[in-house]
Amino acid sequence: MQKIILASQSPRRKQLLQWAEQPFDVIISETDESYNTGDSFSNIAIHIARNKARAVLEKTGTSLPILAADTIVICNNLIIGKPKDNNEAIDFLKQLSGNTHSVITGVVILQGNNEKYFADETRVTFHELSNDQINFYVEKYKPYDKAGAYAIQEWIGVVGIKKIEGDFYNVMGLPVSRAIKLLHEFFS
Repeated sequence: MQKIILASQSPRRKQLLQWAEQPFDVIISETDESYNTGDSFSNIAIHIARNKARAVLEKTGTSLPILAADTIVICNNLIIGKPKDNNEAIDFLKQLSGNTHSVITGVVILQGNNEKYFADETRVTFHELSNDQINFYVEKYKPYDKAGAYAIQEWIGVVGIKKIEGDFYNVMGLPVSRAIKLLHEFFS
């Protein structure tokens, strides 16, 4: 496959593209992550991903396809972002405990004026988590860079998740099989 630009500093997205054996370079640019609160959750994720891709295109002028993604977590019809501190991480996990939430990743691939995009949704249900489990996870894993204050591939996913409906890798931050399929359309 041809090389692409990954417009993300997420170690999880890098890992997924490496597993898919997709050659890439990482280039990031400061991006406005504001959005219209009246948009659908899918459109919000796509909008932020599009801004990331466009910022890298403006910065570099590259002719390579740029892949950008943004993942949001929705519980009780509210977006749960990245926690700013220990207390907020604990609060977020208490909201997710015993509940089902959605993880939506918007993916945008941009090459010049050619743009393709999609959003993928996965439903995740947590078991009831004890305060000790939540405190242990936050203290040990410090999930401050993760939407919803957790990573499915870490300890909390192994012991805390009851059910998942949809793409596991979407919850990690990139529905990689759909992204690779979309990239093939650019290369064919």
